[in-house]
Amino acid sequence: MTVTTKPFLQIQGVHKTFSRGGTETEVLHDIGLDIAEGEFVSIIGHSGCGKSTLLNLIAGLTRVTTGAVLLEDREVNEPGPERAVVFQNHSLLPWLTVYENVHIAVNKVFGKKKSRAERHDWTLHNLDLVQMGHAKDKRPAEISGGMKQRVGIARALAMEPKVLLMDEPFGALDALTRAHLQDSVMQIHARLGNTAIMITHDVDEAVLLSDRIVMMTNGPSARIGDVLDVELPRPRKRLELVADARYIQAREAVLKFLYERHRFVEAA
Repeated sequence: MTVTTKPFLQIQGVHKTFSRGGTETEVLHDIGLDIAEGEFVSIIGHSGCGKSTLLNLIAGLTRVTTGAVLLEDREVNEPGPERAVVFQNHSLLPWLTVYENVHIAVNKVFGKKKSRAERHDWTLHNLDLVQMGHAKDKRPAEISGGMKQRVGIARALAMEPKVLLMDEPFGALDALTRAHLQDSVMQIHARLGNTAIMITHDVDEAVLLSDRIVMMTNGPSARIGDVLDVELPRPRKRLELVADARYIQAREAVLKFLYERHRFVEAA
């Protein structure tokens, strides 16, 4: 007897159209995707292919035109604490300390569930998780870009979301800081087993972090062009993967897809 497990997150026949000045533009066309609990999925594609729009639909920041997004069989049509978003811009409140920026989210989600002492300890725990406990009393202007992103990730994790959504979270960082944060995200994902969906333009980042890579066709009316299973065991160490044939094959598959799409753009 075969036992089937229902997908944790389901994107069912989603279309998204924006209207402006009497003109309608279809950004996403018939998007269908099932994501398992604990899976790390990256979405990649050229600019304008609707990656961020898709993430916003999952976050409930934007509503689908037709189709549905279901999380544990419940339709997503508005923001909720079970779906936390980390943007490329850290979005920290500049007048609050690092601790206060995380604590404000903890109070919002757990104000009636945890005592004051428990909320304090939970805030510190999540700052320690991203190695930012030492900077808890600093304000955003006093810390680096990479540290700000760590705080943004801590704030999202402190909400205990069922799904962590990241929109190019490392895109504005230098290469070394980016690598350190990628390693941190891998360690956190391994420890918490949370479901993560990340938008990225970086092929190596997608292969390093993901269980699957969703490759989008060019917009408008973008679709899912292909989905690649990344068959690399965890934990993953970037220096060991450089010469791994499976890593090289996965990287080449994504690059080939993106290159072919770029040729279509040039020919248009």
